[in-house]
Amino acid sequence: MADPAYRRKISRQLNKGESLHALKRDLLYAHEGTIRARHLEQQTEQAWCLTLVTNAVVTFTTGYYGLAVESMRRTGRRIDEEVLAHISPAHSENIDFFGAIDVDIEGDIEGDLAQLGPTGYRPLRVSDTLV
Repeated sequence: MADPAYRRKISRQLNKGESLHALKRDLLYAHEGTIRARHLEQQTEQAWCLTLVTNAVVTFTTGYYGLAVESMRRTGRRIDEEVLAHISPAHSENIDFFGAIDVDIEGDIEGDLAQLGPTGYRPLRVSDTLV
């Protein structure tokens, strides 16, 4: 515990774990972050659903982080791999928990696909926050 570099490494890992727990709490907002099912089987189902949704959010965010880093590098920005090692995609700022999701099975799929960029993702919202 006397090694400062080791303490920083452990602290970063704890912070990443805490951000993942915070994301799960945010995703489970309807029950105020608690599992309220009475039977073990129902509790297990709820936990697995939470895990599935959490993994989907982290995967989605990771994909867009990759696109953002690639876009920034194309514009000439230098992004250190050491800095990227400390970024965690476990956050919920990009999620609208109170919005409605409309699924139109018979809708205009071609129109929806036309809104996607050449990468197959929605275009990045670029704001020049880094100087």
